[in-house]
Amino acid sequence: MQIQVHTDRHIPSDERLAEFIRDTLQTKLSRFADHLTRVEVHLSDENGQQKNDGNDKRCLLEARFEGLDPVAITEHAATVSQAITGAADKMQRKLSSVVGKLRDKHVRAPNADYAEPDEVVNS
Repeated sequence: MQIQVHTDRHIPSDERLAEFIRDTLQTKLSRFADHLTRVEVHLSDENGQQKNDGNDKRCLLEARFEGLDPVAITEHAATVSQAITGAADKMQRKLSSVVGKLRDKHVRAPNADYAEPDEVVNS
């Protein structure tokens, strides 16, 4: 699973932040790692340097599953680390839901090798 991190000009990107993101995503999304090709992380401070209060830190996660459309979620929080952790939790739940729906679809699909037996009529 490849992880790409993008930040706006108000959030300093350094190795410590990248390591925190990698550790958090690998912990939360490890069960999907074989099927995820890439996870993009977009961090931004929606108020810039104007205000320091409120939930103005945004983390958008976009996960790309093999053979499926990308899945995206957004989390707002007071700090960057809270936004990342919250987004990872949301993504974990979202991917669990996607996998569950795929399993249900697979289980409910008609089996081409199985044919209903002809009805036997006793005389």
